[in-house]
Amino acid sequence: MKSSYFIISTLILVMACNSAKKTASKSWEPPIEALEGLNIGNKAPELSFKNPGDTLISLASLRGKIVLIDFWASWCGPCRRENPAVVEAYNKYKSQTFKGGEKGFTIYSVSLDANKPAWVKAIEADKLIWPYHVSDLKYWSSEAGAKYGVQSIPTNWLIDGRGVILAKGLRGIDLEKKLESIVSLTNEKEKK
Repeated sequence: MKSSYFIISTLILVMACNSAKKTASKSWEPPIEALEGLNIGNKAPELSFKNPGDTLISLASLRGKIVLIDFWASWCGPCRRENPAVVEAYNKYKSQTFKGGEKGFTIYSVSLDANKPAWVKAIEADKLIWPYHVSDLKYWSSEAGAKYGVQSIPTNWLIDGRGVILAKGLRGIDLEKKLESIVSLTNEKEKK
C-alpha cells in the first residue's frame, strides 16, 4: 500500500512540475474563448449605454482596439485629478499598434453622473476628446457600475481587441507603463 501511495504521489509531482515548466517557458496568453468575468484573463462584461447625444454605444463596437473602460463622474475630485493622466495616455497611444495586432487605443468612459449638463461640462473642461462617453445617469445605481462591481471611482479595466481583460485599477503612470509593455515592436522600429 505504501509503495502504491509513493508511486502515485511521485507521478502527481512529476506531472505538476512538467505543467509548471511548460507554463513558465511560454508567455501567458488568454484562452481564445475566455469566460466572462472581472478578473484578468476574463472576457469583460458587455456594456451598451447612451452618449450625451443619446446615441447607444456598445463596448463590443470597439473590438479590435485596446480599450480602457474608465468609470468616473464629474463630481468626483479624484477622478477629475486623474483625467490629465488618462488624456495623456490616450494622446500617446491612440494610433499605436499593439502586440496582439490591435490598431489603436481608446477609452470607453462610463460616468456615474446623474446630472447630464454637469457630465457634458466636465467632458469639455477636462478635454476628454475621445468619442466614447456613456452614462445611464443613475449615479451610484448605474447599471454599468453594478455589472462591474464598482464601489469607488475612479476605477478601470484595460481590455484587448477581443474584449479580454489585461489589467485593472491602473492609475497615473501605471496606465502608461502597461500600455508601453504591450505596444508592438513595429512601433519601436518606426520611431528609430
